[in-house]
Amino acid sequence: MSFSPAKEDMSRHNLESGYASGNSSEISIAEVYFTKPHLKFINKQLQNLEPEEILQWCQISLPSLFQTTAFGLSGLVTLDMLSKISKPHAPQIDLIFLDTLYHFSETLALVERVKRRYPNANLHVYKPEGVETTAEFEAKHGERLWERDDELYDWVAKVEPAQRAYSELQVKAVLTGRRRSQGGKRGDMDIVEVDEAGLIKVNPLANWSFAKVKAYIDQNNVPYNELLDRGYKSVGDWHSTQATKEGEDERSGRWKGQQKTECGIHNPKSKYAQFLRDQELKKQGEALQQALQTRLDIDA
Repeated sequence: MSFSPAKEDMSRHNLESGYASGNSSEISIAEVYFTKPHLKFINKQLQNLEPEEILQWCQISLPSLFQTTAFGLSGLVTLDMLSKISKPHAPQIDLIFLDTLYHFSETLALVERVKRRYPNANLHVYKPEGVETTAEFEAKHGERLWERDDELYDWVAKVEPAQRAYSELQVKAVLTGRRRSQGGKRGDMDIVEVDEAGLIKVNPLANWSFAKVKAYIDQNNVPYNELLDRGYKSVGDWHSTQATKEGEDERSGRWKGQQKTECGIHNPKSKYAQFLRDQELKKQGEALQQALQTRLDIDA
């Protein structure tokens, strides 16, 4: 394999000058990285923008951007807004759906309606590793795993498939449907967050209330889950979701009676968070070793 002297000089210049550019080698520059002051500044600027404006900022600012969705109301609003942003050179934002194999039939029917309504949306579906059906999942992990070990269930049904999706699709940033009005740990979240592994999470509808989301759905004739009309304001797996009562938080029907508000993907104390920390330490070690080797090769 030949190596251009001009590129070698450019690479040497970047290393010696301490600066990096778009022509730098991959190990010379982080793909997406925010310092804490920069992240604070960005959130301050985005705080007063409308979701459509936040989404436009994401499209031009964040490479390898995907939308993670369980086809809840907020995610559907985001999908509809993206479909209406007409920028000729805007990158396609694909969707990632984690099929736990325990979704309501109404949710799976909604997925098909959404695919018909938004034919240009590219959907990536990830299931628990090594299985395709509920029967296969239970043959591998046993029945009612969520009752026997809910953290293990979260890991195999949601967290590991999410990690696998991020790895295989080379995801660097994701759009989520989380909002502050959903309560719990989401009450004080920022619009842009960065997890332990450096994954950027953007919550474009963070400032919106449930009423505002529902109004957008109705006004724009966006397809939604039929369970909403039966009192299910937030929908997850059938075994851990109930309808909410008047006056309850919209996510109060999730894991009712348990001290739990997140499935593990957004929980910094979960097994997933520990996994991410371990992966990040490994990644940093490998990057340092590769950078040192490159330095030695250039000096030689």
